[in-house]
Amino acid sequence: MVTTLGVALGLGAALTFVVLNFVKGASKPTPEDIAQDVLEQRASTVPETDFPEPYNRSIGGGGGAGAVAAGGAEGELEDSEEEDEGFDPDAIADDEVEYYEIEFVNEGETIEVANNETLLDAGEDEGWDLPYACRQGQCVSCGGRVADGEDASEYIRHSANESLGESEIEEGYMLTCTAHPTASFSLETNETP
Repeated sequence: MVTTLGVALGLGAALTFVVLNFVKGASKPTPEDIAQDVLEQRASTVPETDFPEPYNRSIGGGGGAGAVAAGGAEGELEDSEEEDEGFDPDAIADDEVEYYEIEFVNEGETIEVANNETLLDAGEDEGWDLPYACRQGQCVSCGGRVADGEDASEYIRHSANESLGESEIEEGYMLTCTAHPTASFSLETNETP
């Protein structure tokens, strides 16, 4: 079936092709790596943003879990911005800083939180993986609630709030990323209206 002559001819032809490949330098030149150039070109077309964190830790795993309510009439949003500008926690003098006992119900611990520190930052300082997205009061991913559902404005002040309405705050909801304590209370994290 297989003859010695056929095997010899096959091996000879294969050897000839291999030798010719190396002798002639028939190797294909390696193209220049342009991956970094392509990445830089793509990056130059993306506009810069002011977002301090990627939108990847919001409730549900996606970005922008909560929508910002739109103004119904012209000028309505401008009026609400003046009312809800919040306060500047950095303006609190060191000798005026007060501390409050905040019970993080879902985490099972009570910690002291300064009135110039956000509830989200205080929880993260303890090593807890609390939900958030924008850290600017523009979504509800970091939402929390006063445990007994009392009016949140009796216990916290927001430095920024573009997502919660007065009725939601009266139901005890808050944005932990911009909420600063003004009294001791129990907080349920991961609660949104």
